[in-house]
Amino acid sequence: MNPLRGITLKIASVCVFVAMASLIKATSDHVPPGQAVFFRSFFALPVIIAWLWMRHELSTGLRTVSPFGHVWRGVVGTSAMGLGFAGLGLLPLPEVTAIGYAAPILVVVFAAMFLGEDVRLFRLSMVALGMVGVVIVLSPRISLGRADTTHAEALGAMIVLMSAVCAALAQVFVRKMVATETTSAIVFWFSITATLMSLLTLPWGWAIPAPREALLLILAGILGGVGQILLTSSYREADASLIAPFEYSSMLLALAAGYIIFDEIPSTTMLVGAAIIITAGIAIILRERQLGIERARQRKAMTPHG
Repeated sequence: MNPLRGITLKIASVCVFVAMASLIKATSDHVPPGQAVFFRSFFALPVIIAWLWMRHELSTGLRTVSPFGHVWRGVVGTSAMGLGFAGLGLLPLPEVTAIGYAAPILVVVFAAMFLGEDVRLFRLSMVALGMVGVVIVLSPRISLGRADTTHAEALGAMIVLMSAVCAALAQVFVRKMVATETTSAIVFWFSITATLMSLLTLPWGWAIPAPREALLLILAGILGGVGQILLTSSYREADASLIAPFEYSSMLLALAAGYIIFDEIPSTTMLVGAAIIITAGIAIILRERQLGIERARQRKAMTPHG
C-alpha cells in the first residue's frame, strides 16, 4: 500500500476520464451515443488485454464464476455510459459532471435497498442534502416557461440524471460481484458486454465519421481503457475512503475544459448545486471511513489473543 501513489493514480484517472468525455463531446454533433459507446468500449479492449497480460492476469480476467452477474452489470453500466454520452451532446460538460455526482450518493440508497446495508441518520441526511444539490443544478433546465432553456437541454438534464441512476445501480452490482469475481474479470467483461450492446443501436443509424472524428473516437476508447487501469490501480495502492474524494477534482477539470474547448461559462446556480453535492459526497465518504475504522476495532477486540 502506498497512499501517495494511490492518490496520484486516482487524480490521473480523473484527468484521463475528463479528457475522454471532452473527446466524446467534440464528436457528439455527428456521432450517435450508441456508436460512441462502441468506440469507447472496443478500443479500450486492447489496452485492458495488454495490461492483464503484463500483470499475468489474462487467464484470471477471462475466468468468471457468475456470467449473468456480468451481463446485468453490463446492461446497467452500458446504459449509464450511453445516456451520459447522449447528455454530453445536449448540456455543458461541467453540468453533466455535476449531475453525475448524484451516482455515489444514490449508491448509499440502493445499497440499503438491494444489499441490506445499514444506513443511519447521518448518511440519510447527507443523501438528502446531495439530492437538494442535484435539484438546484437541474432547476434551470426543468423550470417551465424559462426562455433561456430549450427542450433539448431539459431532455439532456433528465437523460444525465438517468445515467447517474444507472451508474449507481452498476456500482451496487459490482459491490455484490466482488465476493466471487476478480477486478480483472469485472473490467474485462464489462468492455466486452458494452461493445456487444452498443451494436444493438445500429438499426437507429450510425454515422460514417470523418477522419478527424474517427481519430478522436479511437483516442477516447484508448483513454477509457487507460483511465480504467489507473482507477483500478489506485484502489490497489490506498483505501477507497482516502482516495474517493479526489473524484471531485473532475469538476475543476470539467470547468476548465468546458471554458477553453467548448466556450461554456457555468452559471452560479450550477456551481452552488455542485458545491452542495460535493460536500454531501465527501461527508458520506468520511463517514464510511469512520465506520470502517470502528468495525475494524470491533473485530480486533473480538479476536482472541495468543
